[in-house]
Amino acid sequence: MRIPANETALVVIDMQAILFEPEPPEAEEVVARINGLAARARDAGVPVVWVQHETATGDLVADTPGWQLHPGLATAPPDLFVRKTMSDAFLRTDLHALLADRGVRHVTVCGYSSEFCVDSSVRGAASRGYAVTLAADAHTSHDKPHATGLQIRLHENETLRNIGSFHVAIDAVPAAEIAFG
Repeated sequence: MRIPANETALVVIDMQAILFEPEPPEAEEVVARINGLAARARDAGVPVVWVQHETATGDLVADTPGWQLHPGLATAPPDLFVRKTMSDAFLRTDLHALLADRGVRHVTVCGYSSEFCVDSSVRGAASRGYAVTLAADAHTSHDKPHATGLQIRLHENETLRNIGSFHVAIDAVPAAEIAFG
């Protein structure tokens, strides 16, 4: 799937160190897929936005070791960083303004946690009129009593790409099939 570079951004949700202790399913593969997406995005001049969740107390206090991005992720100087306190990366943040200033009309989304912040951010993007490509194998979640992390990821891919009520395209595509430019 080729996405026009001049109107898209890669949005990476909550890939923070503490959220990978213990590691969710396919953690290393997801990190590698995100690094690949980010490198391809930068090569095409596509903004890469790293979103980090923060809380007033606990393991996700801003600037603490657990709050930092996963150590296996490769960031670069042109990348953008957004802090959030809600599940939806667009709610009460400057993400929408950052994207609008760059003429972005489409977002490619990946990250952690499939059923919470990734889901909420995909819906938040669509509700603001962005077309969305969910990197189908570049988001993850921990196993839960009712489903494994991989089952949750599959469920989210199928659910999100079948939402039509936002009147924008939402697709789920494997990371290797996503090209910018």
